[in-house]
Amino acid sequence: MVYAIVRAGGRQEKVSVGDLVTLDRVAGEAGSTVELPALLLVDGDKVTSDSKTLADVKVTAEIIEDLRGPKISIMKYKNKTGYKKRQGFRAELTTVKITGIDA
Repeated sequence: MVYAIVRAGGRQEKVSVGDLVTLDRVAGEAGSTVELPALLLVDGDKVTSDSKTLADVKVTAEIIEDLRGPKISIMKYKNKTGYKKRQGFRAELTTVKITGIDA
C-alpha cells in the first residue's frame, strides 16, 4: 500500500490514491487539480523521508467542492460590568480527491 504524508493548510494529512480529504480553502474551481507537497512517502516496506528525493514526488489532487465548516459560537463575558460580546466563526474548507502519488 502506497501512502504519503502531505502538508495541507498548516496541517499534515495521511493520504493515499482515491481518498477524499477536507482541507483549508484551496484556490481553484471544482474540477481543477492541485499539487500537494509530500513530507513522507511509504511504499510497502520502503520509507522515504529525504527532502531531495521528496522534491521529485508529486501528490496530485482534484478539487471536488468548496464548503464551510460548522458554526463556532464565541461568547465573551465580564462579571459585574455588563460587558457581553457574541461572535461566530465558520471555517472555509475544500474537499479534494487524491488522484495520484508519483514517485
